[in-house]
This record gives sequence, C-alpha cells and structure tokens, in this order.
Amino acid sequence: MKYLILVSHGQFAEGVKTSLEMFAGDAVKKTFALCLHNGDSQADFNQQVEAFLQEQQFAADDEFIVLADIIGGSPLTTFLAAFANHNYLENAVVLGGMNFSMALTAAVSLDIMTKEKIVQTALSEGQAAMKQYEPEAQAADEADEDDI
Repeated sequence: MKYLILVSHGQFAEGVKTSLEMFAGDAVKKTFALCLHNGDSQADFNQQVEAFLQEQQFAADDEFIVLADIIGGSPLTTFLAAFANHNYLENAVVLGGMNFSMALTAAVSLDIMTKEKIVQTALSEGQAAMKQYEPEAQAADEADEDDI
C-alpha cells in the first residue's frame, strides 16, 4: 500500500490535508500530516513522530511519498531520522517545496500510479501551478464596458 505523509513547520501540512479532504475523497485516509508547531522543540516533534509511527504500524512493503515544506528543515530531518530508524526510508521518496497541487496529485494517484510516476507527476503539477495570475484581457474589457 502507498501512503502520503505531509511534513511541515507550523500548521501548513495540517492545512493542506484539510484542503485535500474537499478534493481527494477516500485518499485522505492514506494521507497523514505531521507539523512542528510554533513553540514545540525538536524533541517534542520527535516524540510526535515516534508516536505516529508506533500507532500506524506500517507493513514492511508499504511505500511512501513524503512531501515537506522545506528540504533540510528540522521537521523533515527529524521525521526522516525516525522514519529511517523504523526501516521505512528505503521505501520512500521525499519531495520538498510542497504545494497544494503536488499534494492533490499525489493523494489521488496513490492507488493508480507507481511511486516513481507519482513523483514525476506531482513535481510537474506542482511546478505548473506556480505562476503569476494574469487576468484575461476580455474580462478586463467587459469590466470597462460595464462602467460606461
């Protein structure tokens, strides 16, 4: 089975997961959010991660897509150290720069794509979603006509 794990500073991962509940249906049952909250220490977060891993009891052949807000940040490095200690890291891919498009793509693809294809697709969707919004010229022209 494949799982999506969101890791972040603050409440970012929890917010992404909450938004996924609106779009991803049952896929959120295989999606988890772990957050290093403001005021918590790295040791506090490590305890949270350990409790999560003990509770989940993943199988040896389970696969994981881990999305993090920042590669190299303390939430991700703490999570990965604990994940490795439980021998899950070998079956995981880790992506940084998480955005909602990446998470949605990964979540809805867990049952239909390989781990490698999910990574490729999620990165592509995440990059495509990052652009400056440009109002269409027609919409601007219609607004001008309404002012007359």
